Amino acid sequence: MLVSTKGRYALRVMVDIAEHNTGDYIPLKEIANRQEISEKYLESIISALVKADYVTGLRGKGGGYKLTRNPEQYTASSILKVTEGSLAPVACLDSSSGCCERGQDCKTLPMWKELGKLIDDYLEGITLDDLVKEPVEQLNYSI
Repeated sequence: MLVSTKGRYALRVMVDIAEHNTGDYIPLKEIANRQEISEKYLESIISALVKADYVTGLRGKGGGYKLTRNPEQYTASSILKVTEGSLAPVACLDSSSGCCERGQDCKTLPMWKELGKLIDDYLEGITLDDLVKEPVEQLNYSI
């Protein structure tokens, strides 16, 4: 599994919005400046987050973006899945592709399934609130 730039930036945007959550809308330009990410590129990421109902936006003066839920209600996994689609370590586990024709005889499939479960369980155990409060390396998770 390789998380794309879009996925990494989506997490950064969500953390930024959560960190600056005053109840007011946060202009995309401010987020882009703080995160040193192109405003144009962030537009496509924020669009996906709005479509998934993770953030809500308001145009015009005083506009911007804010979370639709509390930070503890978002997981790293759920945010990444908005932009990545799947976090499966191999294509045959991606729900959109279905299982391959060798699935019944594949000796490595159980290993890939377990790896996928470990990845998902780990990322489901980290909330946006956790990321705001302390760096991931300090979070107490074990695999």
